[in-house]
Amino acid sequence: MFANQFSTFRRTSSIVICLLLAGFAYDFYQQRADMIKQHDEAFNANLKADRVEAAIFENEQIEEIASHVMESINKRGQPLPENQVDHELKLLKTAVDAAVKNWLAMGQRLTILKKYDQARAAYQRVIETYTGDSERIYRDRAVRAKRDLDILSPPLSESVPGS
Repeated sequence: MFANQFSTFRRTSSIVICLLLAGFAYDFYQQRADMIKQHDEAFNANLKADRVEAAIFENEQIEEIASHVMESINKRGQPLPENQVDHELKLLKTAVDAAVKNWLAMGQRLTILKKYDQARAAYQRVIETYTGDSERIYRDRAVRAKRDLDILSPPLSESVPGS
């Protein structure tokens, strides 16, 4: 009888521990997602107020989170089982999407402010930094945006006669 009660206790304890760990993991990833959201909101507020340096800093914070998550993904030895949600991969996608969209938004904002060289640099940042297959759509948008900038303000080397 004691052995049966102990076995039931162990089983129940194991289930409780698993649930607590799952809850902790969720909280950890939710905290990181909330951090990304906070940096994203700060980025947008700074960009709207023309505090470009502060906006860049906030976006770099998002990229840093993405880098840490990528390191963590690379360190794990095996892929997760198919039936398990990969919270790290979801978090990485969230961070990368937020950061690249912010660079594109910065390019648009700088274009509106007629800061064409800075806008070109923001778009070039997307092209050079986000080189993965899943980020191709963003690179394509940046390339098109740079071409559109050339219509508004040709690069210096093209606008100087005789060069």
